Parts: sequence; C-alpha cells; structure tokens
Amino acid sequence: MPTLDDILEQIGEFGFFQKKTLFVLCLLSAAFTPIYVGVIFFGLTPEHHCFSPGVAELSQRCGWSLEEQLNHTVPEWHGHGVGFNSRCRRYEVDWNATGISCTDPLYSLMGNRTTVPLDICQDGWVYDSPGTSLVTEFNLVCEDSWKLDLFQSCVNAGFFIGSMSIGYIADRFGRKLCLLATIFINAVSGVLMALAPNYTWTVIFRLLQGLVSKGGWLTGYVLIAEFVGSTYRRAVGITYQLAFSLGLLVLTALAYVIPHWRWLQLTVTLPNFFLLLTYWCLPESPRWLIAQKQNDKAMEVIKYIAKGNKKKLPLSFQSLSSEDEDGEKLKPSFLDLVRTTQIRKYTFILMYSWFTSSVLYQGLIMHMGIAAGNVYLDFLYSALVEFPAAFILMLTLDRIGRRYPWSAANLIAGGACLLAALMPDTLYWLKMASACLGRMGITMCYEIICVVNPELYPTFLRNLGVLVCSSLCDLGGIITPFLVYRLAELWHELPLVIFAVISLINGGLVLLLPEMKGKSLPETIEDAENLHRQERKKEKTIYLHVLTSETAHKDHRSIEAVHFRPWNHLDSVAMFGGIKLAPESSTSCYVGMVSALMATVEDRNCAQKVRLKTTATSRPSI
Repeated sequence: MPTLDDILEQIGEFGFFQKKTLFVLCLLSAAFTPIYVGVIFFGLTPEHHCFSPGVAELSQRCGWSLEEQLNHTVPEWHGHGVGFNSRCRRYEVDWNATGISCTDPLYSLMGNRTTVPLDICQDGWVYDSPGTSLVTEFNLVCEDSWKLDLFQSCVNAGFFIGSMSIGYIADRFGRKLCLLATIFINAVSGVLMALAPNYTWTVIFRLLQGLVSKGGWLTGYVLIAEFVGSTYRRAVGITYQLAFSLGLLVLTALAYVIPHWRWLQLTVTLPNFFLLLTYWCLPESPRWLIAQKQNDKAMEVIKYIAKGNKKKLPLSFQSLSSEDEDGEKLKPSFLDLVRTTQIRKYTFILMYSWFTSSVLYQGLIMHMGIAAGNVYLDFLYSALVEFPAAFILMLTLDRIGRRYPWSAANLIAGGACLLAALMPDTLYWLKMASACLGRMGITMCYEIICVVNPELYPTFLRNLGVLVCSSLCDLGGIITPFLVYRLAELWHELPLVIFAVISLINGGLVLLLPEMKGKSLPETIEDAENLHRQERKKEKTIYLHVLTSETAHKDHRSIEAVHFRPWNHLDSVAMFGGIKLAPESSTSCYVGMVSALMATVEDRNCAQKVRLKTTATSRPSI
C-alpha cells in the first residue's frame, strides 16, 4: 500500500498547511525559553549587604555618599580583597547611639576597628537593584542561597520525570491531546507561580511547569517532523530550534523592560493560553493514527492536509487499507527501547549524546562567567552565537548528511575546549575565541540530535524514545554546576579538559548510527532495525489504477498489490512476465495483464510496489 511519504509527495511535503503548522509550533518553541533559562532573570542576584538599623539616619545626618556609607558601616569581604564589602556579615554595634563621629564612626563606638564584633544579617538585606527578583523578595542569599539552586533543580527534575511520562502519553494517546494538555497545565501553573504567596508555593508551581513544558516542546517537535516529507525534516527541525533562539532574544528584551519578576512571569506565561487555539487548526499526526490502525481517521487528516495545500488527492491514494489493518494496535513500552539490537544501540548512544550536549552547553556558559558583567548584554551575546550554527547546518545536513557534520561538531567543540584549557591566560582574546567556537560546536550538536533522535524510532515509539533519551540532558543539567565549580577549585581549566574528553568520545560514537539523509521515517520495529541496511534512498513507488468493464472478470476487483522489478521508460511502456503494458491496450488486454501479474506475486526479488484496483467502467486506463 502507499506510505504516508508517498501520499505527501502527491499532496505536498511542505505546502501551506505544513508552513502554517510550523509557524504555530514555533510559537510554542519560543514560549519554552523562559522556563528553560528564565532563572537567569527571575533569580537575578544583585549587589547586596546587611541592613543595619540606624545606618540610613546616620548617613543622612553626616551627608555620606553611598560609597562612604558602605566603607564606614559594612565590613570587608575577607578573601576577596580590598573594596569588596561583606554580603552576609555586619558590625554588631548600635548605630542609633549618640555621639557617633561622622569621620570614623567605628573608632568613636569601639575604639579599635579590628576588634568590632561581626554578626549575621538579622534584619534582612539591602539590595542594589531597581526591580525585584526571587532573590530580593525571598532573601535567597547567604545561608539561604541554596534555595535558588533548588528552584532551578526542581525545573530540571520536572524535565527528567516529565520526559518519561509525557513521552508515553504522546505515544499512547496521541500527539495532539498531549500537546494541548501540556500547554494548558504549563499556562495555569505559570500564572499561579506569578501569584504564589511564598517561596514554597513558587517552587511547587515551577516544578509543575518543568513536568509538562519540556515534554510539550519535544512533542511539538515530533509532531511537525511527522507532518512533512523526508526532504524537509531537517529544515523544519532547525527552524523549530531557531524559534527557541529567537525566544532568547525576546526574553532578554522583556526582562530589560520589565525588571519585576512577577510581572515578567505573567508576561511570558499568558501567551500560552492563546496556543490552546491550536485545537481548531492542528490535527492529529497521521503517522500516529496509522500506527494505531486508525486508518479512516488518518485518511481524514490526509484529505485535510491536501485541502490546506490546495491539492487533490489522487484516486489511487484514497485508501490506506493494509493486510494487518485489524491487527493489534502497537503500544509503546520502555522495554521496546532496549529489546532489539539496533534500537538498543540507538538508545544508549543518543542518551550519551544528550548528556554530552547538555554538560558542554551549560558548562561553557558557567565557565565563561557569562553573568559577571552586564547580565542583559552577556545573555544577548550568548544567544546570538546560536544563529551561525543553525545556518551552517542548513547548508550541510541535506548535502552531506547527519552523521559527519554531527561528528565534526563534537570534534570542534572538544578541540576548542582543550585548546582553551591549555592556552595561557595572557592570550585572553584567543582563549575567549576558542571558548566561543566550542559553544558554537556544541550548539550544532544540540540541533542535530534534535533532528536525528525522532528519525531513528518507529512511529508508535517515537515520542517516548525522544523524551527518554533527552532525559539524560536534564541529568546533565543537574550535575553540571557541581562539575564546573568543584573541579575548578582543583584546577581552573580542569572542567574544560573534562568537556573535551566527553565531546571527543561522542564524536566517535555518533558515527555508529545509521545515516538518515533522504530516508523515510521508520513505521515499525523492523523498519528501525533495518535502517543501517538502507544505503540507497527510498525507491519511487509506481501505482497503477486498473479499470475493467462491468462484466469482465469481476473476480479481479479485490486485487490489492503486487510487486515487480523496476523497468526503464515506465511512463510509455513496461514489460512484465512477457506482457507489454501500453496506454492503447484494450480492456481484455488489461484483464489478461492482471491475471498474469497475480500469478507472479510470489516473486521475492521485487523492488517496487504496484497498487492495482478495479472499478466497474467500460474504459480502461493506467
């Protein structure tokens, strides 16, 4: 029978319908950005020091500037040199006492500055920030600074758990239902987070967002990949990720304009409610429907796509009936990811690749100290790096394939990290250029794995396979801060050496995966197991629509399909079993041809399929 890829060639592999769907899903991709990296702005930690009662009044009486006030009333931060004020300690003195000198207040109070006792910040902190963040509102500094790490760890933990559950739901109950459910839960929990009365409820609602948001983002990725033909999978995959990069730019602008975290959270969350309107314009994946033996519904979706592309579905493609139409529906299972040899190999390599991409992507940002200067400019620069990587892949993936650019990107990232680690600090700009090259290389790896991962799994297992493999990305995100900061205490460049080693290993492992350039998406376990044997592109399938007279050979009306060897000049004449097939043949000739073809169905060396159907009419045609 004709595959969905064959039908898409007739009704449009990337027509108006697919473009409209890609645009809608790109909005979903951009909306995921604040959840993935929003902690940079939501958890912004400004300069701060302990609040000491009476200091403000004393400063006003003495006419001190802010710098003079800090020098007189805030102790130094030991271990950070002169000029660094302590953030977590204050002088244990009474600043409301009378007779305090404006030139040397500590000497007038204690007599010796070095003997002034220090105390913790019992009355809170003073923050040097025009806006608010989680840190300033809930005082997540000093002894409570770990709570900000917990806030982000809950998001990654939600990603990890959601990758398992959302993937199963999408493969079991459909892409559309899963997508709409995750959008709704994400939107509601995002609004509740903006209204949360305390830190505990903020973390709970953030965890809920993590549970559904990444799963929804990857489900949207799988959905658009299943709507387009194999020729356009690479383009839509990279475009979908470019929307995420554009979301980084939009988030930076919004965070700069809206410095208060609650209003910023509402601003980036409310658009998710509009994405629920996709219920009326986004159909279910026809590939998933076919895998679930719901061929009638799949045909309705195909006709809807054809109508959206202003194409007419050919008569010979009006049916999706198959021999196993009444067979058992395929249900996804975690064991299917490791049960067979090739899929098990795909799963383990993809898991390691996701882990590597996450560790290097986030680790390089941390190691470069991206938040050391202007957080808005630093974040903007890091986002701009991703665009050249995307355009390079646009030019190479369809010309060279997936494996070799992927391996090269890993080698570039690993080599750049190793070069930056061994380069002396005196060559600062060259060192920074190497780090940026490594960031570009690992960004390319991220984008390629998002393209390849859905291509290697059969339809009924695709979403689960993507989400389970990508869960290692979340595990990498959890351990990366410890990997960077703890190893840097031993040797500042040691994290870069570790990054280089795991990236170079990944560059070799990805070469063990099959090349998916120009290949159809696998529909069954058997298809996925045989991907490494498909060295040639998918053969063109030729469908013949045979019409016979009302009275001649009614027994042949149930013919479904036969196989034959491909012949040259099929458009004008074809030879099979000694019979010449030509447009001018008579009705009886067609009937004889059908009989001859039925007798050769057992030929196992055939390479292409022919769809034969008979219809009651007096005019024959092919």
